[in-house]
Amino acid sequence: MSEPRPKFGDALRDSLKLAAIAFVLAFPLVGFRLQDYGGASSIAFRPYALAGAVVAVFAGRMLILLGTGLAPTDILDRIKLPQPTSVQTSSLAGLFIATALALPLLPFANRYEIDLATTFLIYVMLGWGLNIVVGLAGLLDLGYVAFYATGAYTLALLSTHFGFGFWGALPIAGLAAASLGILLGFPVLRLRGDYLAIVTLGFGEIIRLILLNWTPVTGGPNGISGVPRPSFFGLPFLPSSASGQTFSQFFGVAFSAEQRVAWLYYIILALALLTLVFVQRLRRLPVGRAWEALREDEIACQAVGLNTTTVKLSAFALGAMLGGIAGCFFAARQGFVSPESFTFSESAIILAIVVLGGMGSQIGVVIAAAVLVGLPELGRNLAEYRMLLFGVAMVLIMIWRPRGLLAGRRPSIRVPLPAAQAAIAGEVA
Repeated sequence: MSEPRPKFGDALRDSLKLAAIAFVLAFPLVGFRLQDYGGASSIAFRPYALAGAVVAVFAGRMLILLGTGLAPTDILDRIKLPQPTSVQTSSLAGLFIATALALPLLPFANRYEIDLATTFLIYVMLGWGLNIVVGLAGLLDLGYVAFYATGAYTLALLSTHFGFGFWGALPIAGLAAASLGILLGFPVLRLRGDYLAIVTLGFGEIIRLILLNWTPVTGGPNGISGVPRPSFFGLPFLPSSASGQTFSQFFGVAFSAEQRVAWLYYIILALALLTLVFVQRLRRLPVGRAWEALREDEIACQAVGLNTTTVKLSAFALGAMLGGIAGCFFAARQGFVSPESFTFSESAIILAIVVLGGMGSQIGVVIAAAVLVGLPELGRNLAEYRMLLFGVAMVLIMIWRPRGLLAGRRPSIRVPLPAAQAAIAGEVA
């Protein structure tokens, strides 16, 4: 039986209410624009842009209500995103890996696209690292950027003071971040929920302020420059080198700056794939099942004899280690680190990737990272509406899929039904 369509008068009143809300929101965001004329700035009022935004909201609401008879939230509720099966997941992962490997070799791939793909993979790796803490263990961490910064500054300090290269500093950066994760874990063992989030938020800000004010060591707001770029097994990406052969000379090809960009891309791709395999294996081990049990019910974990202290510390340490490795790569890619790269907004973006992708979902993190990294880039030509589009997209996703894009929780280990029945029968007997 079809649902009754709303009357025209009711639809008109509802659309006018929504248009009034759109006017209030769009008035400061769309109605004014800062203009710069040779150093002299002025604010220009744009009535046509404001009117266009309000009319678009009004017309869209009317079309939805009169065309379908349903409110937008009802339409979104009726859209069901299919959960991928194991075969589909394997096929999707294989297609993604094949495309990622071939990307720098494609004729239409330029430096901008490879740089964007590198940034995307950095956020994917960070999302998988935070997914251990938030998605698997259920510990809300708002200061994850502190571990990201630890890895970056570890490479910067080791290279400038002790002559370390990228490959030598990479494991040290991971261990330094893991140690910091354990130090964070001890004070918050008794906290959960909002209280845990507040403490981790303060921890992230403490690390940022230390980096900003400890000028003799971290360089303060000026940061640290001269971070070495990763070489191709000892072959630098330079036109010429006094110490030996370069990459172009060894392979007999013309020097190009895109060679280093492609090598950086392949490095982060390899690190991301290793992270994926590492996390997937951990989920099947007892520690991974302990994380998921902790996420579901901490009291039940204690009742069955699990040491929740060890479980929490392992989640913080391993998640922080992956963040530190990603930070080490970030420093090598930029060649420069400063506290401005590790603000709370970075933690918020990484957490948004985990939440929007679906708690504990590896593929969901990839999809959410593509949305949150690619959407602002697609809106670069619409700079004045860029953040507005970004916010609208996030609101719609949370209305449509409040538990994330791929929120289905599947067991790490499936026990066949006959074996389960036999085990139950044995216990009863």
